[in-house]
Amino acid sequence: MKPLLALAAFLAVAVPVVALDPGQARPPKPPVTYPVQAPDPERQGGDTIADAVAVFLPVHDLVGTTVGYTDDYDEQCPYVGSTSPDVVYSLSVDWSIHVVIDLLGSTYDTKLYVYDEDLALVACNDDYYPDYVSRLDGVPLDPGTYFIVIDGYGGAAGDYVLNIDEFIVDVVTCPGGAELEGEPTLVDGYVDAFNGGCNSPEAGNPFGAITRPVFCGQSGWYLSPDGSRYRDTDWFEIVVPDAGFLEITGDANFTTYLFELGPQDCGSVAVIQNVICGPFQPATMTIPGAPGSTVWFWVGPTTFDGPTGEYLYVLWSNLEPAVAVAPRSWSAVKGLFD
Repeated sequence: MKPLLALAAFLAVAVPVVALDPGQARPPKPPVTYPVQAPDPERQGGDTIADAVAVFLPVHDLVGTTVGYTDDYDEQCPYVGSTSPDVVYSLSVDWSIHVVIDLLGSTYDTKLYVYDEDLALVACNDDYYPDYVSRLDGVPLDPGTYFIVIDGYGGAAGDYVLNIDEFIVDVVTCPGGAELEGEPTLVDGYVDAFNGGCNSPEAGNPFGAITRPVFCGQSGWYLSPDGSRYRDTDWFEIVVPDAGFLEITGDANFTTYLFELGPQDCGSVAVIQNVICGPFQPATMTIPGAPGSTVWFWVGPTTFDGPTGEYLYVLWSNLEPAVAVAPRSWSAVKGLFD
């Protein structure tokens, strides 16, 4: 597994803060223990799939607790060994749909799984938000019944908040004439030798370049050759234009971090500033700098595992457009000086 980068600086985000990490592999969680909780008689969910409580779209601010439930389920996403109690809801759909299942506002370190009616795992997430609360974006559901399990990491238990809504897929498209990233397709076993930056020392720390005002890239997730879950992280060098600042607006089909990084040294690089964009939620970052100086810019998913292999992101900036040059023959060029 590639070594993770130590971050010396980070900015606050909208949830309880932890260091923002430009690494590819999920950092390990510290070992935790939790006191034994007394059973709570006011349990809102079912204890198992057999007695799952039915919910119907949309689900907004359903509040419950896992305290007092039995530990019935566990999935690797990517941590295993949960001894936490879990609760189960069922959701039936009559048409093909994508959904977002969100536990934002829960008060403990959650895990979240979705099973189909054959009890095959459809999706799972452990840590989406920096406070280790779970969310699943873009879960594809065909007509049928599904079971949503709210679990915890380690022995964690507590109050949860459940929201389920339809997820709008592929709302961001690449504009015509945009500069393209050109990274190979992400597949399991992928080795990131393409603009992996400081996360790809074995490939010489390759950086991409953004030179035009509209840029389209692909990011996502894959299993590394050793079977670990990785996210694709794209590292770019961008030259500050004559305006004396670089302004970048991003949008994506999955929630995506945009980082300005510095100092420009792989041994000590950290996040200077960040914004979160997507899906269909543009966000803008302004980076001051001397004209002609170079910025380190990073793009990657907010989570270390996701609902699909790849997704599109688009960046708009105040870089100067390329000047179109009419084709001329060498004879014609020489004729200009006759």
